[in-house]
Amino acid sequence: MVLRLSWICHAPTAATRRAAFPLDEPLDETERAKAAAVQARLSGHAWTAPERRARETAEALGLTADVDPELRDCDCGRWAGRSLTDLLAAEPAALGAWLTDPQSNPHGGESIADLARRVAAWLEARTREEGRMIAVAHPAVIRAAILHAMGAPLASFWRVEVAPLAAVGLSHDGRRWTLQSIAGPAR
Repeated sequence: MVLRLSWICHAPTAATRRAAFPLDEPLDETERAKAAAVQARLSGHAWTAPERRARETAEALGLTADVDPELRDCDCGRWAGRSLTDLLAAEPAALGAWLTDPQSNPHGGESIADLARRVAAWLEARTREEGRMIAVAHPAVIRAAILHAMGAPLASFWRVEVAPLAAVGLSHDGRRWTLQSIAGPAR
């Protein structure tokens, strides 16, 4: 019994391009076209995070995906919509704590540790299934999935880069998760 799960990171948005914490924003037409170029390589049951950028990416990929709230992006609380540059100037200690301590949530939202627990629970619920599956989600969710699959410490969270439209392949053989591949974004 083998499960193959392809994670696809949502296409970039205005927030992605300005290094800001995301809002629930749409994709532009150029990014939709890039996502559509990926669709031929995908098959299996699909899920998507509930945010617009993930749902629109799934649609552009030609997927009929079930919306799963457990795949939602990390809740950045009062930092939503703000850029890293702005936060570095306004709240350098809080931003530093969030980037170095997985338990920290100075923005009043979700800590990286909370996100990791949520994603790990979602992954473990999939281990009773087999075949091919797809999940369209956010960089933070995919990072958490990679760390869980590898048994890596949460301190490694910010050392994993997940670009827009990147694909990450995980598999489960009935005993453990394995990282199969990481592919860069479609160009």
